[in-house]
Amino acid sequence: MLIAEVGFAEATWILIVKALVIFAAVFAVAPVLTVVERKILGRFQARYGPNRVGPFGLLQPAADALKLIGKEQFEPRGALRLLYAAGPALVVFSGIATLAILPWGDVKNGVGFYGIDVSIGVLYFFAFGGLSFYGLLLGGWASGSKYSFLGAMRSAAQLISYEISMALALFGAILMAGTLSLTEIVHAQDDVWFVVPQFLGFLIFMVAGFAEANRAPFDLPEADAELVAGYQTEYGGMRWGSFMLAEYLEMFVISGIAATFFLGGWKGPGPGFLDPIWMLAKILGLMFLFFWVRATLPRVRYDQLMSFGWKVLLPLATLNALVTAVLVTVL
Repeated sequence: MLIAEVGFAEATWILIVKALVIFAAVFAVAPVLTVVERKILGRFQARYGPNRVGPFGLLQPAADALKLIGKEQFEPRGALRLLYAAGPALVVFSGIATLAILPWGDVKNGVGFYGIDVSIGVLYFFAFGGLSFYGLLLGGWASGSKYSFLGAMRSAAQLISYEISMALALFGAILMAGTLSLTEIVHAQDDVWFVVPQFLGFLIFMVAGFAEANRAPFDLPEADAELVAGYQTEYGGMRWGSFMLAEYLEMFVISGIAATFFLGGWKGPGPGFLDPIWMLAKILGLMFLFFWVRATLPRVRYDQLMSFGWKVLLPLATLNALVTAVLVTVL
C-alpha cells in the first residue's frame, strides 16, 4: 500500500543504516546537551556548573546515566504495571520517530541525507509528535497518584492548546512553499529564508515550542503549589531518565523543524559537504535560545499559560495564516 510519495527509492540496507545512525545519535547527543545546558546556566547565574567528573565536568552525563541505571526500579502499589511502563517508552518513541524526517542535506550519490522524505512530512511530524500526549497522560494516570494525574492533565491541556498555534504558524511557510515535504520546503528557500516574510510565524512557532517541550517559562507539569514533578512524580531510575531524554529530544526536534521551515534548513555558504554542519549549527543556535530563556524568565501561572495560548497566540497565528493565504493567492 502506498502511504506517501517519495522522490526516489533507496536500498533496504541504506534505510537500516539510517535508522541505526539516528538511534545511536539520539543516545549520544542527548546526554551531551544536558551538560551543555548546565554549563550555560552556570555562566548565566555566575557559577561554574558541572566541573568535577572528568575534564571540565564533561563526563557528568555518564555519571548521571550510571546512577540512574543503578537505581532500583519500583512501582507504586496502586500503579497499573503495563501502562506505567508504557508511558515513558511511548514518549521516547515519539521523539525518535520524529527525528527521522529532519533533512540534513540533499540527495548525494543516491543517498538522501535524512531518515525519510515523504510528501506528508508536516503531517508526519504532528502525528508522531502527538503520541507524546498519550505517553504523558498514561504516565500520570497509571501511577495511581492524584498529584501525578493532575500534572498529566495540565500537560495534556497545555500540549493540545499550543499545538494548534504551532500548526498554524507552519501553515504560512507551507503556503509559500506549496508542499508538505520538508526537503521541498528547504528548496523553496533558495532566494530568501522564510524567517523574513514569516517572522511572526517563526516567533509563534518558537513560543509554542517552549510550551510543547514543557520548558521554562511554560514548565507547568511541575506546580509550585504541589511541590511535585507532575506526571513524573512516581517515576525513578531510567524510567524517570526516559522522560528527561524525551524532553531534550523534543527540544532538538522543534529546533530542527524551525530551522527547516524558517532558517533555510541545510543551506549555507560553502561546498555541499557542509550541509549537515550548517543544519546542526542552526539547531544548536535555537537550542541555546531554550537554555537562555530558562535562565532568564520565571515560570508563569497556569491561568496565564492558557490565557496566553488561546487569547493571544492563537489569534495571531490565525491572522498570520489568513494574511499569508491572501497574499499568496493575489501575488
